[in-house]
Amino acid sequence: MRKIVLMMSVSLDGYFEGPDHDIGWHRVDEELHQHFNDYVRTLGALHEGRRTHELMAAYWPTADADPDASPVVAEFARIWRDIPKAVYSRTLEKADWNTTVISEVVPEEVEALKARGNGDIGLGGAELAATFLRHRLVDEFRIYVHPVLVGRGVRLFPDDFVAESLSLVESHTFGNGVVLLRYERDDTGTSG
Repeated sequence: MRKIVLMMSVSLDGYFEGPDHDIGWHRVDEELHQHFNDYVRTLGALHEGRRTHELMAAYWPTADADPDASPVVAEFARIWRDIPKAVYSRTLEKADWNTTVISEVVPEEVEALKARGNGDIGLGGAELAATFLRHRLVDEFRIYVHPVLVGRGVRLFPDDFVAESLSLVESHTFGNGVVLLRYERDDTGTSG
């Protein structure tokens, strides 16, 4: 069965984005970007919240047309265009670039989706992630901790999040100081 994999970059103090949706503090260099390319290429789909999808759709569809685009950026543009995507939104009526619009998270539909198709499903967007977390739909966490303190903004994990037991399955430090912490849900452990 496919897994729902929450993939998010956060500051050391736990923010997904700073004030006014600022993500300029993300430290994505060539090594980290290639890592993202290599991983996203293995996924069967991406599920994103509206803001995340609009941010991605504003840049990636034509990023490889920029003559100054690095090879790793051009490669990700092709990956992003080709991968099936779902955007969860109550306001969008349609979306381009191989994207389906879904109006709300229905846990039974997500579980049915996991049972069919190939490749895990990458999950992005803080608000959408919070909804998936409340429904216990996240199977794996790929958290990229950036060595910055943002101070305020949007936290990755909401205040009303229900505690879960997790098992660390991988950690990796990139040359730029970003640390990947990869956890799987541990349904055998105790949660608070």
